[in-house]
Amino acid sequence: MTKQFERKVAVVTGGASGIGQAAAFAFANEGAAVVVADVADVAGKETVRRIVQSGANSIFLEIDVTNASHVKTMLREIEMAYGQLDFAFNNAGIDGVRASTAEYPEEAWTKVLDINLTGVFLCMKYEIPLMLRQGGGVIINMASVAGVTGFPAHGAYTASKHGVIGLTKTAALEYAKAGIRVNALCPAYTRTPMLERMVQTQPDLEARLRTRVPLGRLGTPEEIAAAAVYLCSEAGSFITGHALVMDGGIMAE
Repeated sequence: MTKQFERKVAVVTGGASGIGQAAAFAFANEGAAVVVADVADVAGKETVRRIVQSGANSIFLEIDVTNASHVKTMLREIEMAYGQLDFAFNNAGIDGVRASTAEYPEEAWTKVLDINLTGVFLCMKYEIPLMLRQGGGVIINMASVAGVTGFPAHGAYTASKHGVIGLTKTAALEYAKAGIRVNALCPAYTRTPMLERMVQTQPDLEARLRTRVPLGRLGTPEEIAAAAVYLCSEAGSFITGHALVMDGGIMAE
């Protein structure tokens, strides 16, 4: 049976773990060749090994999304390897430190904005020309529920994710007529390695987070990955400039 993404190529930044890894698997399961891009080379190569073992095509590229030359090289490598780029999931990001605005360390602010916002900008800057040359494509940017509301003690993270949504909407308007769709995903608390590390230091954290979610549970990486696949599919072909909130009902309250 033909899979919907056969003969398509996807790149996933931050693809070595968490939501990025789940998305890499999801795109591969739909038949796409998947480029896993991450600073974590061991975990990234393991993700590729598992994809290849499943019968799909995949390569790993070690890149730092804050480094323009790394991102340019990534797109050059993708074009050399596959000649095209149909889907880009710009997912790489960090949470930063927990501190109120007046106490937020300036170095931490710069690092979070560099990875979460400038990293997305640089990826889009070099993904879009390749998509333009081939006549279209789909870009998914990782935002957060913190991109649509305040998130106390996470000023840099919240600012970066608001920025991702603004950048997403702007690019969607700029390139709609060129056949490029650009959307953002806005998950709330999701069971990722990042969250698991926080739970290890705060044993009651998961229970407290669940009480904030009307559905009473955390999201899963696979649910977020499924949304990315949908937005890239023909079923999502009339959607662009949208920030899809996946929060278990938090923003409905």
